[in-house]
Amino acid sequence: MSALVFELRSVSFGYDRRPVLENANLEVVEGGFISIIGPNGGGKSTLLKLLLGLIEPQKGTVRVFGQKPQDGRDRIGYMPQFHRVDPHFPITVEEVVRLGLLSRRTRLGWPSRRGNEAVDRALHTVGCDHLRSETFAGLSGGQRQLVLIARALVGEPRLLLLDEPTANLDPAVEGSFHDLLRSLAEEITICLVSHDVGLVTAQTEQVICVNRAVELHPAHAVSGDLVAAMFGADHARLVDHSHGHSHGHSHGHSHGHSHGHSHGHGHEHPHEEHSDD
Repeated sequence: MSALVFELRSVSFGYDRRPVLENANLEVVEGGFISIIGPNGGGKSTLLKLLLGLIEPQKGTVRVFGQKPQDGRDRIGYMPQFHRVDPHFPITVEEVVRLGLLSRRTRLGWPSRRGNEAVDRALHTVGCDHLRSETFAGLSGGQRQLVLIARALVGEPRLLLLDEPTANLDPAVEGSFHDLLRSLAEEITICLVSHDVGLVTAQTEQVICVNRAVELHPAHAVSGDLVAAMFGADHARLVDHSHGHSHGHSHGHSHGHSHGHSHGHGHEHPHEEHSDD
């Protein structure tokens, strides 16, 4: 049986007495490509913060690799949704990637043979070896995203968390970006947040649906009816990215699970949370 990457047990969290997650239960096992979807304010960013140990549940427990999130953080690579860089600050691509080592409980962030080798591997993995001496601010949007992936990978994590990684990508490079993620998912567990429901159901294997409740579904079971229940009927249009066709509400939603299971139950009304969710 595969090891658990993370689990939630009866987790509740809210802001200013407004519940964001209620009685959330979730188990995700190691390996594979997983997406997180849900309406704005439904709890996606809160879930990431809980997994990273940036906030603690008000009720229940969160475990990452069997440990408290703060203790398991060294096994997690994280790419935030927004990364602001002063265009006049001349940090190079290599220096940006090396920053991913500074949070580790080692001295690899400082120039050293091991640190240099880790940076080399991360840049090679994302195909950015040739950019190492370029300034980060001078890169295109797609190149910046690849470098930020390298920064998240440099510590050799077992879990990679990505918050809206394709939000600012040119559609022309989005396909190759997803090819990279699928390749990485053969080695580590990848979990990404996205608003593009059609894309994540076509590209990922499992979908974590978050709207105060938390449920895990096989990607093929995410239908128009399920999306309508989460986002409202106005947003329940799924696009088949491989054929360009739209799907309406022709299938009932499924609670089947392929690599884990969820027992989350709660109200379906989204509440605005204090995040970029």
